[in-house]
Amino acid sequence: MLVLFETPAGFAIFKVLDEGKLSKVEDLSNEFATADAARKVVKLKAFSKFENTSEALEAATLLIDGKASKGLRKFLRAHCDNETLGVADSKLGNIIKEKLKIDCVHNNAVMELMRGVRYQLNELISGLAVQDMAPMSLGLSHSLSRYKLKFSAEKVDTMIVQAIGLLDDLDKELNTYAMRVREWYGWHFPELTKIIQDNIQYAKAVKLMGDRTNAAKLDFSEILADEVEAELKEACVISMGTEIGELDLANIRELCDQVLSLSEYRAQLYDYLKSRMNTIAPNLTAMVGELVGARLIAHGGSLINLAKQPGSTVQILGAEKALFRALKTKHATPKYGLIYHASLIGQAAPKFKGKISRSLAAKTALAIRCDALGDGQDNTMGLENRAKLEARLRALEGKELGRFAGSAKGKPKIEAYDKDLKKGAGALITQAKTYNTAADSVIDVKSKTAMEEDIQEPVTEKKKEKKEKKEKKKKEKNEEEDATLPAVEEPEPEVVKKEKKKKRKESTEDAELQNGDSNLNGEKKKKRKKCEEQEDSAEKPSKKKEKKKKRTD
Repeated sequence: MLVLFETPAGFAIFKVLDEGKLSKVEDLSNEFATADAARKVVKLKAFSKFENTSEALEAATLLIDGKASKGLRKFLRAHCDNETLGVADSKLGNIIKEKLKIDCVHNNAVMELMRGVRYQLNELISGLAVQDMAPMSLGLSHSLSRYKLKFSAEKVDTMIVQAIGLLDDLDKELNTYAMRVREWYGWHFPELTKIIQDNIQYAKAVKLMGDRTNAAKLDFSEILADEVEAELKEACVISMGTEIGELDLANIRELCDQVLSLSEYRAQLYDYLKSRMNTIAPNLTAMVGELVGARLIAHGGSLINLAKQPGSTVQILGAEKALFRALKTKHATPKYGLIYHASLIGQAAPKFKGKISRSLAAKTALAIRCDALGDGQDNTMGLENRAKLEARLRALEGKELGRFAGSAKGKPKIEAYDKDLKKGAGALITQAKTYNTAADSVIDVKSKTAMEEDIQEPVTEKKKEKKEKKEKKKKEKNEEEDATLPAVEEPEPEVVKKEKKKKRKESTEDAELQNGDSNLNGEKKKKRKKCEEQEDSAEKPSKKKEKKKKRTD
């Protein structure tokens, strides 16, 4: 059996001379009490020395992760043929067994054996003095600690927190300085404020122009567009501003220099923040952008602290005051905080912003955990989730319905046949309309019986009634024509008229009894009134004729 032992100077392989002593783990410490006793238990078989400190550091870092370096693998292939190897780390033993096909052992006996070897290391390895081992171990520990600190500095997010804070401060200072330039120079040239809207272009134009009288001679093509330059030169001639001295212009130009220098530094700082975000949190940057991601990290304190938060907290991070105010007043809680400024939420319609912010917060929480705790340094996970969210946004807005027409498994749904299915763009299922008997009005019992009688009567009786009515109308017309003729004959006596009226009433009553329908009563009453009016009109000319005869007599 062999034992692998790591030292600051290199790797050592010891041969176990008496394997029977490994069965008594409690007595192994007594075997290493002296150097001579230790040499009876183990013997140095081979030693691989590190050439420099960088090789030692590389080997130590790989051993910490449970991996074997190239030099260690070559060393083991050369000296471990058909032998079992005792190792201090089970992970390292598994890797050696998989790659080198060497049986490895890790148990309490091996650990106690290594403890004894470490105690008598200077005696077991010839040429390795105590005064040499101490500086090597100290140097290796310092290099290892520096490497760890440097490695973790790549994940340190304090740089992002400071950069985004400084960027916000620069924005405030730039706005303050630019407004001061506009107010200060506006006394001399007030029209320039409306002509040039951008603060940086305004500062450049003021610095180049100085007094407004110089504007006609200068060329602003590098700063302004041709239309804006022409408008500026026209306005400087008819300006209503006051005169200004050289000392005042010098101070205004210095302030313009400050504005321009701050804007340049802000651009440099933004590029720095962009590069740091892409290295430290690439997935978060792909989801919400550099500025929003940096503000989330700054608000959470660090990337690790932010990774501990759920998606619901990430969604309203930055809107704590509104949240607690809503909980206190029992109103609706806010739907978004800092995440509102992400481009995906800006693309969504107002009614879909809440849904998209919830989905974006959930995916952003996963991206943050992947950046903080994952080994990969690429942004593939963030890009995939962003594509999914964009597809969801299109689905909500109804722009892309064909892709989501099938069921969840990708197969189209088979619908049952329906005869009322409408074909076409609408593709809606509508039921056939049926007569609703409950909507009928309530009718009296008498009218019901009359309606039943009408239904039972044959169609021929109705035709006969119509013929009788037509004949009566013809007779009435003939009577009216006779009444309009000149009165040669004597007028009919009143008794005859009364009998005619009675006959008419009886005929109308018979018709009413036969029909019995409440709807026909109104029509027949109208016909009666017409008949009476016609009779009255026929009686009036006869009365006039009688009066004329009396007068002539």
